[in-house]
Amino acid sequence: MVKKIVLMICMVVLAGKSVAAESQLAVETITIVTQQGQVSIEAELAKTPQEQAKGLMFRPHMPENHGMLFDFGQPKHIMMWMKNTVMPLDMVFMDKTGRVIGVIKNTQPLSLDTLSVEGDDTKAVLELNAGASDTYHITRGDKVNSTIFK
Repeated sequence: MVKKIVLMICMVVLAGKSVAAESQLAVETITIVTQQGQVSIEAELAKTPQEQAKGLMFRPHMPENHGMLFDFGQPKHIMMWMKNTVMPLDMVFMDKTGRVIGVIKNTQPLSLDTLSVEGDDTKAVLELNAGASDTYHITRGDKVNSTIFK
């Protein structure tokens, strides 16, 4: 039993390393303007349905000040989940102007529960390491500056 668990963990870690190493997503430096000041994040841009479906699946970790920015085009009701995502995340939901409309903190790895904020106004979601939204003081009403909001 213990061997099976160790083997499964090794498979997930190895899969995560290969996925991260093979990521061909564009990267953009975005800024988040909060009540406490500005923070810069290196964000991978997930724009296509295929990129968004893959997201951060199988990655065992993400560097500090990094994230993944999902651009859904037109605002709509967005539901996220943690399927095959092995690290906890914070999810920052934004409207078409980049204004933060909600934050979901410390998501449960591998969960199939859907995660969303109220309304049909979500254009983008920024996934960060769990705890980053508290570290950077990201709250509803803050502004994310990215090329996707122009």
